[in-house]
Amino acid sequence: MIAIYARVSTEEQAKHGFSLNDQVRQCQLKAGTNKVKEYIDDGVSGEFLDRPALTKLREDVREGIISKIICLDPDRLSRKLMNQLIITDEFDRRGIELVFVNGEYSKTPEGNLFYSMRGAIAEFEKSKINERMSRGRREKARQGKVLRDFQVYGYRYDKESERFIVDEDEAAIVSLIFDLFTQPNTMVQGLNGIALYLTSKNVPTKRGAQVWHRQVVRQIIMNRAYIGEFYQNRWNTEGMLGNKHRKEEEKVPMKERPRNEWILIPCPAIIDESQFEHAQRLLSESRRRWAQKSKHPYLLSGLLRCGDCGNTMTGRLSNNWGKKVPEYTDIKNTAGAKAKGCGRRVKAQMIEEQVWEQVASWLNNPNEIAAALQQEKTKEPFEAGEIARIEKEIEKTKNARKKLIKLFAASEDGIAEEDIRQELKELTQREESLNNQLLELTNLLNNTHNTEYNMNVMMEAVQYYLSKGQEELTFDEKRDLIRQVVREIRVYEDSVEIYTF
Repeated sequence: MIAIYARVSTEEQAKHGFSLNDQVRQCQLKAGTNKVKEYIDDGVSGEFLDRPALTKLREDVREGIISKIICLDPDRLSRKLMNQLIITDEFDRRGIELVFVNGEYSKTPEGNLFYSMRGAIAEFEKSKINERMSRGRREKARQGKVLRDFQVYGYRYDKESERFIVDEDEAAIVSLIFDLFTQPNTMVQGLNGIALYLTSKNVPTKRGAQVWHRQVVRQIIMNRAYIGEFYQNRWNTEGMLGNKHRKEEEKVPMKERPRNEWILIPCPAIIDESQFEHAQRLLSESRRRWAQKSKHPYLLSGLLRCGDCGNTMTGRLSNNWGKKVPEYTDIKNTAGAKAKGCGRRVKAQMIEEQVWEQVASWLNNPNEIAAALQQEKTKEPFEAGEIARIEKEIEKTKNARKKLIKLFAASEDGIAEEDIRQELKELTQREESLNNQLLELTNLLNNTHNTEYNMNVMMEAVQYYLSKGQEELTFDEKRDLIRQVVREIRVYEDSVEIYTF
C-alpha cells in the first residue's frame, strides 16, 4: 500500500501559508492514484520524532502494511538532519521506497550527499527562524511592550498599546488578598483560608473558575507585577515544545535565566511596596506560622526557635508522672531529619504566659512598640545565623562532590558508575535546595524593616486589642495578635528573646 505523509506546524501555517490539503494533493499527483493511506500531523513541530501520525506510519511500516511512502519534502519528515537520517535508514532497511515531490531520493553516494545537504539546510533554516523570532521578541520587550496576554490577575491586556491596564474589579480582589494576608483577621488565616474565603464569596478566578486554590493565592502574593515590576525573558522554555510527546522522566524543565537577562516592563502598581515586602516576610514563614490546627493547639506554634542549635520548637504533650503536660521542644524524631536538636524543652504554660505578657504590654503601651522596633535594629537578625550555617553546608556539599569525582577517576576496580551518578545527583539536588534556601534568607535579610509601615500594622493590632478588651480575647484572637507583632522567639537556657517585624 502507498502511504502519504504530510505535516504542518501552527507557526508555518500562520507565517508561510503551508496547507495540508495542498501537500496531500501534490503527493497524490506524484502517486498517480487516490488509493493511498494518509498520515497527517496537524500543528506538530518537526523538531521531534514522537508525532502521532509519524509514529503510526513507522508502526505500519514495521508490520509490512506499507510498501511506498510519498512526502512533499524531507523537512516534512523532520527539521533535524539526524532525525531524517534515522527515519530514512529505518525505511531503507525494510525495503520501503521513499519518494519526495520536491526532489528525488536515491541510495547512491551522490543521492545521500544531496539528501543530507537538504536536511542540514532545513535544520539551519529552523534554527535561524527560532533565533530571529527570539531576537524580535526580546527587542520588542526592551521597548517596554508586553509580548502577549499573560493572564495576570488584576490586569487586562491592551492589544493596541501592548500594555497592561488595571482591571478595577480584579485589582480590588488583589488588594483584599494582600490585606487578608498581612493584617490581623480571626476569620481568614493563611493561603488556604484566603482561597476558601474567595471561593465561598463566588469570586471567579482569571480563567472564570469558581474554585480558588492556595497555590493561585500564593502566586498572586509573590507576583512583583503588583508593585509595578513585570519581567519578560525570565524563563527559558527551549525544548519544552515536545514535552507532551515525551515520557515524564524525559521532559525538558523550564529554567530560570540569569537575573541580568530579565527585561523589566513597568506596569501600573496595585499594591504599596512596603505592604508587598511585608507579605513576602510573612510568606517565607507561612508554612509553620499557619500550620493546620492540631488536636492540642499551642499559642506560640511556629514562632519558637532554639537559640543554640537553631531548630524550630514544636508543641507536644510530655508524660510527667502519668500526667500529660504541654511543652515545646526542638527534638526532631522524624526519619531523615537534618538536625535532631540539642534537646531543649520548655513548658508551654510558662513561655506562653511570658510572651503574652510582653505582647500585651506593647499593645497597652504603643510607645513601647516603637521602642521595640528601634531596639530590633540593634539585634543580629536570626537570618544571619542561618545564612552562615547554610553557606557552610553548601561548601561541604561542593567538597563532597569533588571528592566523589576524584575517587571515581582514581579507582582501578571500577566503582559502579550508576552508584556514582546517583550520589552525584543527590548531592547536586541538595546543593540546589541549599542555594534556594540561601537566596530566600538573603532576600529576607536585605528587606530592611520598614518602620513606618510596621508601625501602622501594629497600630491596627493595638486598636483591635483595645476594642476587644484583654479579658474578652479568645485563644485564636490572642494567637493572631501575637503573630501580628512577633516575628520570631529564640529560646536560650536562661533567657527568651522576642523579635518583632
